[in-house]
Amino acid sequence: MNFNETVDRSLQIRKIYHQLENKHHGTEWSVEEDALAFLTDAALVGRLTMAHQERWPTATAIDPKPELMHKIGESIWWLIILAERMDINSEQALEQFLEKKEKQFM
Repeated sequence: MNFNETVDRSLQIRKIYHQLENKHHGTEWSVEEDALAFLTDAALVGRLTMAHQERWPTATAIDPKPELMHKIGESIWWLIILAERMDINSEQALEQFLEKKEKQFM
C-alpha cells in the first residue's frame, strides 16, 4: 500500500462518516470535532499501551493488543484526515519531519 492510496482510502471512509453525521445530526463534524475525536483515540492508545505492558488493569483477561492495533491505526487515519481537512499534505508533512530529524540526529 502506498501513501497516496492510504490517503485516498482514508478520505473515502471519512466521506461515509460525514454522511452518517448528516443523517443523525444534520451537519458534518467540524475540523475541531475531528481533532477532539483524534485526541480521544490517542488517549486510548496510551491507556491500551499501559494495559499491554501490564501497567494498567483491564476489566477482563483479554489481550489488549488487537484493540491497541485498531486504535493506533485509527489514530493514523485521524491524522491523515486532519491534515487533509486543513490543506496540509500529510505525506509531505511526514517527509519534512523525518528529514529534519535525520539531519538532527544522523
